[in-house]
Amino acid sequence: MKVFDALALARVGLATLAALYGGALAHAQQPPAARSQVAGSVTAVDAANNQLTLKTDKGEAVTIATTEKTLVLHMPPGETDPKKGNKMLFSSLAPGDRVVAIIRQAAPDGNAPDRKTPQASSLIVRTKADIAGLQQKDQDDWKKRGATGTVVALDAAAMTATIKVGQRTITVQLSEKAVYHRYSLDSARFSDAKLSSFSEIAVGDQMRVLGDKNEDGSVIKAERIVSGSFRQIAATITSIDVGTGELKVKDLATKKALTIRVTADSAMKKLPDQLAAMLARRYGQAAQATQAAQAAPGGQPGGGAGGGARGTGRGMGGGRGGDVGQMLDALPPLLLADLKAGDAIMVSTTQGTDPGRVTAITLLAGVEPLLTASPNATRDIMSGWNLGGGGGDTGGQ
Repeated sequence: MKVFDALALARVGLATLAALYGGALAHAQQPPAARSQVAGSVTAVDAANNQLTLKTDKGEAVTIATTEKTLVLHMPPGETDPKKGNKMLFSSLAPGDRVVAIIRQAAPDGNAPDRKTPQASSLIVRTKADIAGLQQKDQDDWKKRGATGTVVALDAAAMTATIKVGQRTITVQLSEKAVYHRYSLDSARFSDAKLSSFSEIAVGDQMRVLGDKNEDGSVIKAERIVSGSFRQIAATITSIDVGTGELKVKDLATKKALTIRVTADSAMKKLPDQLAAMLARRYGQAAQATQAAQAAPGGQPGGGAGGGARGTGRGMGGGRGGDVGQMLDALPPLLLADLKAGDAIMVSTTQGTDPGRVTAITLLAGVEPLLTASPNATRDIMSGWNLGGGGGDTGGQ
């Protein structure tokens, strides 16, 4: 799963460019012909017949015809000025490229020929390599300037949010200039997220934020925010259906049965025994420090989470609490067939329009020592692990 992915960025950039470029073409012609756009990823190129097939953003397959007069314009990554585009051969298009086709339709007087196959006057292209480059650049930026955690406090007057990342807290400075998105109840994909605002963020949400950090990383000035309501669940597996990709589990907190759907986007890992034992010691120490702070004179519930526990979090994986997510990302993938009934798992899932049926975003097995060591381990680990792992679905990769 990729929470601003490169494809999402390409969609926005090319759509904007196509609107500008198509408008300029229409303005230059008298009388202007009606125009429309078809955007999608190339699935096939038929150079002999000058046609290509796109899978549109709605999942439809559309065949586009071209002629020798069709302009094929390759836009370098990050560019939206048509003057900086480079002409390319139609035959150079390949599956995986991102294309916005500007279609010339019948003129108002009906003089244009009636075509069953849409004919493009121009194709605006981002290549598969462009998208991969954008994705890598954005992933690197998120690793350096991003943070993922659970919202534990909001201050509307100051426009700040406090997120818990592993065993530490970060203050997020928000503004009206920041770009907000909100995940849907049934998806952690950025392509399914909607534009949002500060007012939609709630305590308990998982937040992914990109921006400049202060020296010790305790404050981040947000540029992009993706938030959503997700569930962190500790459960035991009761049955597995590899064919349907579904797990039947018992939620250890509610004692209720739950169906978890695993998809190709779900990130699944298993902790090696040694790593599980090390994390159990660390999270156990943090839990003991919190309990001691609460029991001390004047202690308050949760009083130790941002203080005594913070230092413990820095020891995990050689860095801050959020670095546990990087360790998990580095583990080899786990297959659904590798799990068995009786296994304990931690799962981050969608909220689900049906509370009894959710989709796994991240799943971690081999967690029995952690569940024994700390009641908060599931929340702390799963909320700090990037949505989908590997950089998350951030919409700008």
